[in-house]
Amino acid sequence: MSAPGFFEATLVERVAFNDDLAFFRFRPDTQLAFVPGQYATIAIEHEGKLVQRPYSIASSPLEPTLEFIIELVPDGELTPLIWELSAGDKVLIRNRIVGRFTLDEAVDKHLMLATVTGVAPFISMARTQRINLERGAVKPHHFAIVHGGSHSSEFGTYREELTEFSRDGWLSYVPTVSRPWTDPDWKGETGRVEDVIRKYSDEYGYDPSNAIAYACGHPQMIENAKGVLKRRLFSKERLREEKYFIG
Repeated sequence: MSAPGFFEATLVERVAFNDDLAFFRFRPDTQLAFVPGQYATIAIEHEGKLVQRPYSIASSPLEPTLEFIIELVPDGELTPLIWELSAGDKVLIRNRIVGRFTLDEAVDKHLMLATVTGVAPFISMARTQRINLERGAVKPHHFAIVHGGSHSSEFGTYREELTEFSRDGWLSYVPTVSRPWTDPDWKGETGRVEDVIRKYSDEYGYDPSNAIAYACGHPQMIENAKGVLKRRLFSKERLREEKYFIG
């Protein structure tokens, strides 16, 4: 399997969060440099054509594998093919990793808003900082990640990972469930991401004078969050967005 402009990557691990959401970890044949927050294009050859789609990378560039959080779209072109993969199967990945949704180094406080798979770039940023701190970096940036889902299963293994990171003091993690009536065992925050922005930005001290706000995921969440943040006097220059369209 080959195509000009792509390299092969082998599926080494897949963990399902529920019936239509999982992470997929691939070992690339070629290690490419990228910046946390950027995205890669995954492709699979099917019926004589290359079916492809971009996905934000959840892994750190300091890790040897590429990790993606993928939601199954039953009538989509690519995700049903990805769902058929088993360990050892190969996909193609475009040899250019791109995107401008990256950490702004001009400030050290970062308010990060995500729905479901939109947390991927923030995972990459957090893992990279964690690794750099373990290697001796002395001044961490501070992250506040508000992660929304309809049901707590949509947080997957990342809820545990980000909660662990939060114990180090430089990251605050708020998972929030928008349909708690379907999730009776959930004891955490409830409401949509945009419903709790003001509460947690105030609590953690993130404001337009000291922070950049990033929103990634469902377009409606992003529009609503931008409205909340603008009322909090975040200027356009202090807002970053990355919209995910399901398809």
